[in-house]
Amino acid sequence: MYLDHAATTPLRASAREAWLAAAEEVGNPSSLHAAGRRARAILEDARERIAAALGADAAEVILTSGGTEADNLAIKGLHWGRAAEDPARRDLVISAVEHHAVLDPARWLAERGDADLVELPVDPAGRIDAGALGGAVGATTSLVSVMWANNEVGTVQPVAAVVEAARAHGVPVHADAVQAVPYLDVHLHRSGLDALTVSAHKVGGPVGVGALLARRGLPLVPVAHGGGQQRSVRSGTLDAPGAAAFAAALDDAVAERDAERARLERLRARLVEGLRARVPEATVSGPADPAHRLPGIVHLVVPGARAESVLFLLDAVGIAASSGSACTAGLVQSSHVAMATGWSADDAACTVRLSLGRTSTDEDVAAVLDALPDAVARARAASGR
Repeated sequence: MYLDHAATTPLRASAREAWLAAAEEVGNPSSLHAAGRRARAILEDARERIAAALGADAAEVILTSGGTEADNLAIKGLHWGRAAEDPARRDLVISAVEHHAVLDPARWLAERGDADLVELPVDPAGRIDAGALGGAVGATTSLVSVMWANNEVGTVQPVAAVVEAARAHGVPVHADAVQAVPYLDVHLHRSGLDALTVSAHKVGGPVGVGALLARRGLPLVPVAHGGGQQRSVRSGTLDAPGAAAFAAALDDAVAERDAERARLERLRARLVEGLRARVPEATVSGPADPAHRLPGIVHLVVPGARAESVLFLLDAVGIAASSGSACTAGLVQSSHVAMATGWSADDAACTVRLSLGRTSTDEDVAAVLDALPDAVARARAASGR
């Protein structure tokens, strides 16, 4: 029973078939011979489909090895590019609940003296205050990066308000939209964003493929140097089969988005109702309003029940869940997202994320509701609570 779709979701049959078909063609997409041209045709078809699904032009799609590379290119590349145009623009503004793929490069820039970092606080539901953002952005700001939807608690940020506040000062805005794409209307041009990050394996594509969508004219400085295959910004031999699989998965995810959101809202409501009855010591984090959160994430804080204990006990009965972000080298640490919303470090180490997805069923929900009360009780007993 797999309830960790926010970490990765199963590969779609359409993506597997697209990858296998494209992999039959042998050729570097940058080569001029016939084999290279065939690979290039596969790649550019995929790029056009990715662009169409996400409201961009094909030339605005920079293919990457995943969301982390795309976020690093956006944060470092745009900050360095803007600072090169105007050295006064040193302030880099992000939210306190960003994924580590944004948080860590931003802090790295600050630690090495390249940027002055501003981390915007959030309310107890994990949502930034657009008014506070307005006071943090000005003539010395290089870039604002606010994730579209949070990977731990599912909070959807006010992207339109962020864009409006930044535009008043001529500041570009980037959003990590990795979690948002399967459930929200992610559209580069309609959103007003300058750049956004997406990842294939969160929509049923393969791991190791992603993209940064970046409007033309953005001053992006390369993070890695080489052949300059994409706009002289991102170097490296392009993965035509991976791009084809990404495009196929994305087409399916966008086509079923509305129906899947409604289905997962129903499953989530049943899960939350059951948890409140069976695990009353748990607090469900994030916004109550469905308009302000993703439909499939249920984030729990259970004081006294260490996450690693609960997850081990769930895994022992065949239930896969997580403590939030899966990107901490397999170590359970106090969640920076939980702490940003007001929980103590001790309580932030007692979080469980149950994330539903396209393979989730009523039977999965029933199994979790049966297993979690005992897992929590045993974990709390082990900690003396």
